[in-house]
Amino acid sequence: MSLGPLFGQAGSRQYPHAVFAHGGLTRIDTTQANIYLTFTGGDYNDGKGIVKRILRQKSISSNFFFTGDFYRKKSNRSFIRQLKRAGHYLGAHSDKHLLYATWEDRDSLLVTRQEFEQDLRENYRVMAEYDILEKQALFFMPPYEWYNSKISKWTADLGLQLINFTPGTRSNADYTTPDMGKRYWSSDAILKSILDFEAKETNGLNGFILLLHVGTHPSRVDKMYKLLPQLIETLHQRGYHFASLHNL
Repeated sequence: MSLGPLFGQAGSRQYPHAVFAHGGLTRIDTTQANIYLTFTGGDYNDGKGIVKRILRQKSISSNFFFTGDFYRKKSNRSFIRQLKRAGHYLGAHSDKHLLYATWEDRDSLLVTRQEFEQDLRENYRVMAEYDILEKQALFFMPPYEWYNSKISKWTADLGLQLINFTPGTRSNADYTTPDMGKRYWSSDAILKSILDFEAKETNGLNGFILLLHVGTHPSRVDKMYKLLPQLIETLHQRGYHFASLHNL
């Protein structure tokens, strides 16, 4: 991995309206009505058929970040190959879905650089079995979407760009389950948070990396991916285009 990071000094000139946090790219371009609809996958895959069908029906380009274990799982192989043939972006989400830092202090690392690099290389190694080459997947989304500046630096040293969801909506809360109490977000509430944010913010959802999950715990029967048609249609009506990270 020695291709050089996409962003950084040269990248910031090429993409002057990008937003970064702790060295991670969290918004692509606040001036363009493009949304980067993004899915992560690890332990669960229950939404894969619905997601694939809706994206095909709506002619939507999307972005997927899977763990190495998700890529290895036999029941996911056909799904992943179909996503690749359809032209969706396929990237890495760590091999074993490691937690890089404590929740209490994001600068308190739980992994060494060697552990980080070895895990990420294993993720790319299994991706290569699908003919997904490193140069086709330079964006990397950290596990748990939790990282710090050192993780971003280690990622850049490997020639990759760390990317994360854009904060502001609760789209990423679609993994929550009822037993979490006040932390639980229903799909209707998540959808409302997205549309409310779009309506009130000056730049709306321009350049947003809008994160959902391709599968969630069985105890969550209220699946956000079932509201994808409504979400896509409403955002289309509001003038947005769904973009692929391949275009960068």
